Amino acid sequence: MKIFSILLSSAFALSSLSAQQVWVEAESFANPGGWMLDTQFIDIMGSPYLLAHGMGTPVKNAETEVTVSAPGSYKVWVRTKNWVGPWDAPGAPGKFHVSVNGKVLDKVLGTEGKDWLWEEAGTADLTGSAKIGLVDLTGFDGRVDAILLSKDPTFTPPTELAATNQLRRKLLGLPEKATESAEYDLVVVGGGYSGMGAALSGARQGLKVAFIQNRPVLGGNGSSEIQVWAMGGTRRGLYPHLGEIVEEFADRASNSPAASPDEFNDKLKEEVVRAEKTIDLFLNTHVYGVEMTDKKTIRSVTGLDTQTGKETRFRGKFFSDCTGHGSVGFLAGATILQEEKGRMGMSNMWVLKKSDKPKNWPATPWALDLKMGDFPEPRELEPYGVKNKSNLTGFEPGYKPAADSENYVHGEWFWESGFDQDPINGLERIRDWNFRAVYGAVSALKREAAEKYASYDMQWLAYIGGPRESRRIVGDMILPGEDMVKGVVHPDACVPTTWDQDLHYPKEQYAAKFPGNPFISRAQFGKHTDRKNGYPVPYRCLYSKDIGNLFMAGRNISVDRFALGSTRVMRTCGMFGEVVGKAAWISVRHHTTPRGVYEQYLDILKDLMSKPGAMRRDSLQGELYLPANAKKLPEITGEGIDPKKLEGIVIDDEDAELTGNWSKGEGLKPFVGDHYRFASAKGASARFSFAVKESGDYQVQIYWQPHANRAKTAPVSVVSSAGEKTFTVDQSKPASGKQGAHSLGTFKFNAGEEAAVIFRTEGAGGNVHLDAVQILPAN
Repeated sequence: MKIFSILLSSAFALSSLSAQQVWVEAESFANPGGWMLDTQFIDIMGSPYLLAHGMGTPVKNAETEVTVSAPGSYKVWVRTKNWVGPWDAPGAPGKFHVSVNGKVLDKVLGTEGKDWLWEEAGTADLTGSAKIGLVDLTGFDGRVDAILLSKDPTFTPPTELAATNQLRRKLLGLPEKATESAEYDLVVVGGGYSGMGAALSGARQGLKVAFIQNRPVLGGNGSSEIQVWAMGGTRRGLYPHLGEIVEEFADRASNSPAASPDEFNDKLKEEVVRAEKTIDLFLNTHVYGVEMTDKKTIRSVTGLDTQTGKETRFRGKFFSDCTGHGSVGFLAGATILQEEKGRMGMSNMWVLKKSDKPKNWPATPWALDLKMGDFPEPRELEPYGVKNKSNLTGFEPGYKPAADSENYVHGEWFWESGFDQDPINGLERIRDWNFRAVYGAVSALKREAAEKYASYDMQWLAYIGGPRESRRIVGDMILPGEDMVKGVVHPDACVPTTWDQDLHYPKEQYAAKFPGNPFISRAQFGKHTDRKNGYPVPYRCLYSKDIGNLFMAGRNISVDRFALGSTRVMRTCGMFGEVVGKAAWISVRHHTTPRGVYEQYLDILKDLMSKPGAMRRDSLQGELYLPANAKKLPEITGEGIDPKKLEGIVIDDEDAELTGNWSKGEGLKPFVGDHYRFASAKGASARFSFAVKESGDYQVQIYWQPHANRAKTAPVSVVSSAGEKTFTVDQSKPASGKQGAHSLGTFKFNAGEEAAVIFRTEGAGGNVHLDAVQILPAN
């Protein structure tokens, strides 16, 4: 598909037609005001567009200036969309006007049809230059692709996308073929964690790297735009230096989403990349085309600068598809995997903030008709440091998390829709359904829980979606999830994946009202991986079996769906990128292919993976060395407290006798052992049995870390020589002792007799948290 952009004016008046008409790309507006640039759906509708994402408050006007070469009366056409039209929803949320030379044209736009179309805004008398403005009326995501000024009163813009794009190119005078760059050693497409890992790793091996990202910031799902925590264990397993590059730029946000987007530290990510002299970074550049030398070799990828309209063919010896959607591989003709059923969706999280002077929340008849109980009530943000405090040691994060976390509530990771829908061509509709769900939920909170939420304003809602699953590119090996469970170690094993096989499905409790398109998910953890050491994913999953010079890193690698549930998290994806950068150097230096690295140079790759991430070489032939100013990473102390290093008798949750369904977790740190468990299901219980060697008095301690959703009245019983005594503990608050230890008191136990500490969920008022029980002599 040809993608086109930008105008500046009648300088491109190449014919009598173009003298009569002027095409104005919305993304070319000199002053976008409060309108946001949306580049997610270029492959669907042909262009970036401006979005009035004010979350119910009209945004500032966008303004630009154009020149007409033929004075006269011009019809003003606007390509726009009534984004709730596909569902025949009442009303039109994205209403706006166009102004010309300060005069607002009468027609209210964004109200017609079910897809992108041209609306006639009115007429204007123009001579020479003219000022064009976009005047938002609602703040509810009005959108503009382009404005077309036509002096011909009989002219009507084409309705078909292909014809629209053909006219776009003609009126803007765009060249038939994009200019071409010099040849890069490695072209990395996609600026998330995987792309950053590949670009940085390749550059430190002396490669000349083109790093292309279609957004203004790096980080992908882990950026301020989407705000998903970067999960996955690094610096462990067979190659404990893998992950060191990732840890140089990874976020340490206290919440997901955060009170302040600054917690995701976009600035740090860009600074780390720009510090590499052999990386050319191209932000706001969307790759939409691939040029092949033959059926098996990519010659270049074509990128559109989404702000200037410039098109460039980026030539490369090797390419790495880090797009998440497998876009480069798809365009190149690589074999693709994509699930037909059970596919995960897209998330759009959100935050409300308490205000002394809250704004009036407008009516939203076009949103989903939700009531309290149709969705999970938003929870308060955790105090700074509860989630990732241990990760901050030795770092200078560069942000200041909100001190008033109690003034924020948020919609979490499970606000997700698009299950089993087209993850490519259906992206805009999936995102817009998420919008309808969130705005409907906020309306319900304001209407039915006004006493609690009347003082809250919408602070943030992700308009850039966070897809979890789409295309995967087939490599020389498709890793089955069962290999992780069995611990099958392949000869090319490399990146440790530590996340359990976590797949998302609609949560039944909230799916009844919209069974065809639910918007709340649940995580289903299937077979578990080795969280401490990680399961080493084979290198053969990181290159295409069909395209001889194509690597991939991220959630588009060659794995089956169950393995995807583990490998898709961001720190793990970043380590895939680190390996790709090293393998690309081998490919360039030894004139081989990604497959050739496996077949002939695997020992060299293993050696490189064994080296510190900060090591570099100054040329392709240069020796690796560790710079004197290399950033020192904190020592790995382990995420859990080693139970063997605690005094007395310690019974970990791994050794407890469990009844009912208990989920494992490791997000609340520190914890004893490899994980903790939690449950709220009726009838669930856990028995920690033990026996002392000598009769006497002993102190009983239990371990937990606090969380807002933990039990406020967790029933805990101690079975001693005196019988059973029950206590209630508030696990939403910190334990009274160090490292999460809390004393239940002193009890007498007889030698050799079975004793126990028992947790139950009945009447707990939240998730009961199991971590460990410790028995210490009283004296």
